[in-house]
Amino acid sequence: MTMIPESLSFAILAGFPPLVGLYAAFIMGLVTAVLGGRPGMISGGAGATAVVLIALMQSHGLEYVFAAVALAGVLQILVGVFKLGKFIRLVPQPVMYGFVNGLAVIIFMAQFEQFKTVVNGEVTWLSGTPLLIMAGLVALTIAIIVVMPKITKAIPPSLAAIIVVFGLVLGFGIDTKIVRDIAAVSGGLPPFHIPEVPLTLEMLQVIFPYALIMAGVGLTESLLTLNLVDEITSTRGNGNRESVAQGSANLLNGFFFGMGGCAMIAQTLVNLSAGARARVAGIVAALTILAIILVGAPVIERVPMAALTGVMIMVAIGTFEWISIRIVNKMPKQDVFVGILVAVITVWLHNLALAVLIGVIISALVFAWESAKRIRARKYTDAHGVKHYELYGPLFFGSVTAFTEKFDVQNDPKEVIIDFKDSRVADMSGIDALNKLTERYQKAGKKLHLKHLSPDCLLLLKNAEEVIDVNILEDPQYAVVSDRLA
Repeated sequence: MTMIPESLSFAILAGFPPLVGLYAAFIMGLVTAVLGGRPGMISGGAGATAVVLIALMQSHGLEYVFAAVALAGVLQILVGVFKLGKFIRLVPQPVMYGFVNGLAVIIFMAQFEQFKTVVNGEVTWLSGTPLLIMAGLVALTIAIIVVMPKITKAIPPSLAAIIVVFGLVLGFGIDTKIVRDIAAVSGGLPPFHIPEVPLTLEMLQVIFPYALIMAGVGLTESLLTLNLVDEITSTRGNGNRESVAQGSANLLNGFFFGMGGCAMIAQTLVNLSAGARARVAGIVAALTILAIILVGAPVIERVPMAALTGVMIMVAIGTFEWISIRIVNKMPKQDVFVGILVAVITVWLHNLALAVLIGVIISALVFAWESAKRIRARKYTDAHGVKHYELYGPLFFGSVTAFTEKFDVQNDPKEVIIDFKDSRVADMSGIDALNKLTERYQKAGKKLHLKHLSPDCLLLLKNAEEVIDVNILEDPQYAVVSDRLA
């Protein structure tokens, strides 16, 4: 009941035939439910992937869209096969908060479209009696969803609300917007169809960028949804298996007249809130959609849009991470900024993948900046006249400048030791900084030793010998790395 209107709406928005959206909902839902790495998660013809294909539809037509969807499926399968799904772990919690909150706002705002109508070819807001009827039915739907769990949990509250409002509208003959006003949903089985595109390099150059973006957007939303379900159910899904399932479903979409898709957070939350934790729920949902396409269209087309609108409003409210508001004054300012920025980009551009990517990049830069400020050096000269620099914090590209500024090459004694017991050389920038520092001490006629380097740091320096002149020496008292010592 919640997948059908969204799949229809985005299919129409992208310029596809309505059935292309429903076929996508069926194929995506069935294949990912059976093969996916996250039981309880629902996939379908999602708006995030449909929006990507609008420009291709307008420039080259539906056949190129099907080819791009199939290619996107192949790319997603490769991500799963090569086990690249684990990189979703790099998404920080503030980015997750912003992503989910922005999505909740999008879902909520999308429901305002049901309060509009077309008069003389122009879209206008409902007014008078139609507005009161629509608002009243939506309010009734929300009230049933809120109250129903307090009475019984045997029936999913969203389903009960749809049935009650449907019966009320049908019984009293209330004139209000129904599913049929959006599009017809009757049809046959998804037909096998090889995309009629020229098998040339030029065709591949046209569809590849769209396929790549669609694959990225679809996997981002799917794996984020998987993480969200993991948190809700306190279980762990398989990201790589989910990538293969999503890719397989999109590949089939390209050959069975579907617009493709990905995991659907709103519908997944509806499923979980109804108590579903297994694959059977997704399978039943997909088969029900097919049954509706084949024989149930006359009934479903008469379902009031007010009931579906009320359900989606409650989904939006349930999707929003309210805890992120309660703890906002306890979070670091940079995390608050990242969360708000991701939410704004999600709402403004409707581009979930771009929002998450920007959030991850900013979070990484903030982390690098904060880590760079943590490098410290304790200095002292021992009884033998050797000066010691005891480092604290990582030596990497962000902390190189602060590291270099801590040494007084001209005034230091003839022998200097840098103690890395509480520090690590993390990257090539750190190695280069050590190399340049060694050169400065060498030109001043002094020796520089590196003490207490960890095995991974020693390996990093050893691997850099062909690029930088690094010699690893053994000392009777402790391991020493000496660079360009005479």
